[in-house]
Amino acid sequence: MLSFKELDRPDWAVEGRDWPHRAASRFVEAAGLRWHVQEFGRAEAPVLLLLHGTGAATHSWRGLAPLLAQSFFVIAPDLPGHGFTDPLPDSGLSLPGMARAVADLVAALGRPPVVAAGHSAGAAVLARMCLDGAIAPRLLVAFNGALAPLPGAASLLFPGMARLLFLNPFTPKIFAWTADRSAAKRLIEGTGSRLDPQGVDLYRRLFARAGHVRGALGMMANWDLAGLHRALPGLTTRTLLIVGGDDRAILPDTAFTLRDRLPDARVALIRGLGHLAHEEAPERVAEVLLEEARSLGVLGP
Repeated sequence: MLSFKELDRPDWAVEGRDWPHRAASRFVEAAGLRWHVQEFGRAEAPVLLLLHGTGAATHSWRGLAPLLAQSFFVIAPDLPGHGFTDPLPDSGLSLPGMARAVADLVAALGRPPVVAAGHSAGAAVLARMCLDGAIAPRLLVAFNGALAPLPGAASLLFPGMARLLFLNPFTPKIFAWTADRSAAKRLIEGTGSRLDPQGVDLYRRLFARAGHVRGALGMMANWDLAGLHRALPGLTTRTLLIVGGDDRAILPDTAFTLRDRLPDARVALIRGLGHLAHEEAPERVAEVLLEEARSLGVLGP
């Protein structure tokens, strides 16, 4: 079977040549991996950790990170196997394994977050880190967070299907060969979001690399969201669930059910946006997050 190292992965000299906010990028060694990390803002500001979702990379924050950097020191890595960060071995692709790897990165950077914010699967990683005591932020923010299993039979069928695709060494290459701009646009619009041409092209670049595709499939195939969902009543961190009202990937109603399971949480519904709400309207999303941070005293008035 092909390994991650043998697959065609995004190249910093090619896909990264005009990567959004390239000047904010650096590479860091942690957990046995070489991580691509972007940092924004004043070093003395409160730290905000941003984690993207499955299939994305730091480009997902191209609009939001500079807005948040006016108040925070923002740290945004590519997750393992995504973008320009090395992959984990297959044995480390579980949700706890991914959480441990990110925790090692945070420890290596020496900047524990006061606010931790993640999109979709990135929110699940952060929730697991909070539950495990790896980080202790004042505020956890989930942008259309993947914090519950898919409803009904999909909770069993979808991970199993992803696992079969993940184990087939040809799947990532076949997907990459067919990942043109129109395919990327259809995939994005299928989540209820509409991105500008640059946003679509950045996803196309990543989807065209088999190593990145396998990184996304590996996350979907090896995660136990049911276990995380059962543990959520123990998550005492203040949690803000920001939800796009048109999200087709994770139904908005899920957030209201989650709110009732969490000890200290509220939902902020933003109508007219889909699963990639933070990319569609970063100003609206930033305003909601900053208002919550101020209400907790994390930022000044």
